[in-house]
Amino acid sequence: MDEAEALREVRRRLHAIAELRFAEHRTAAEIETLVEGWADRIVTRVAGTGILATIDGSAPGPRILMRADMDAYPVHEGNDVEYASTTPGVSHACGHDAHMTVMIGVLRRLAADRPERGSVQVLFQPAEEIPFGQPSGARAVLETEALGDHYDAVLGLHCWPGLEAGSVGVDPQIAMAAKDAFRVVARGRASHAATPGLGRDGLLAMSELVGTLHAVIARRRNPDQLVALNVGTITGGASQSQVPEEVAITGTLRTHDPGVRALCKTTVEQVCDGIGRAHDVTIELTWADEMPALRNADELVALARRVGPEVCDLVDLAEPPLTADDFALFAERWPGLYVKLGVAEPGRAGERALHSARFDIDERALLCGVDLMERLAREALSTDERNK
Repeated sequence: MDEAEALREVRRRLHAIAELRFAEHRTAAEIETLVEGWADRIVTRVAGTGILATIDGSAPGPRILMRADMDAYPVHEGNDVEYASTTPGVSHACGHDAHMTVMIGVLRRLAADRPERGSVQVLFQPAEEIPFGQPSGARAVLETEALGDHYDAVLGLHCWPGLEAGSVGVDPQIAMAAKDAFRVVARGRASHAATPGLGRDGLLAMSELVGTLHAVIARRRNPDQLVALNVGTITGGASQSQVPEEVAITGTLRTHDPGVRALCKTTVEQVCDGIGRAHDVTIELTWADEMPALRNADELVALARRVGPEVCDLVDLAEPPLTADDFALFAERWPGLYVKLGVAEPGRAGERALHSARFDIDERALLCGVDLMERLAREALSTDERNK
């Protein structure tokens, strides 16, 4: 079988065994089986289920880290395909199966044609998807001793349904937004619906709080300042005939600029305080899952712009997104580059949204991803040698 077919087979096997964060046991076993014949060293159980595979060059040199996330998303597969997820309520709706497949392909190529110098490590990272208050897989990896102290470059990619297969997008600066997750609990006093004056309505307070957050955040920023506020869950109440005592919401705030981020967080806190006093309820605000913006290193953007067009259709992305990724923690520590792998079928860009039950990819994107990531790794290994 040729390389493209082999990549499709790997991706479909991984897709079918989709597993949630820190439970990627079958996925880890599949990856270990695939790479154990190629890698010089393999470290398993990194942060629980992660795998770190290393390919060494013939001589000492730069160190490159490449990351592929392993976990799936808690949404039931909505595609009628032979490789559909066999895990009820869980599927690779964010394309992590493709990310792993691309990096497996890169490892195979590097093993077959070893770099002249340096080393490349591929981290298959658990738990990139982060529910409120849960730990980041990248942070968990960084808290172990598995990684080295220094890398000359860290490279990653993400499926991007807004681009067609065969193309790769590069953000000149910010590749992913900063993310701050929040939980707000409104605690009032329960009473019978017939005597609302005896209670303090947590649901009414929360309803006003949600609307006010959206309105005030929109007016506290200028139109050129990219911000996304989302309230994604609301829970509370016990009966239609009760003034509800406790109601909770969770959501996220996504920004690019540190100053705007601080302003928006302060605004959320002020709104919570004001609504609590107005309704005579207690408002408890908790921030969690705080993630910095993912910034691409200038020198690696220049590298991608130089070599990318030789292997794919390279697209300069004019507007940075408001999606977030804990790869930002690696790029905060070492020079990073995070690219967007086009995965849409021709003429269907943007139709299959990330995190939706119908997300799927044009598998021709896999070979494109391997071509680019291998080239970036090899060029990063030789850059300082050429500049001497």
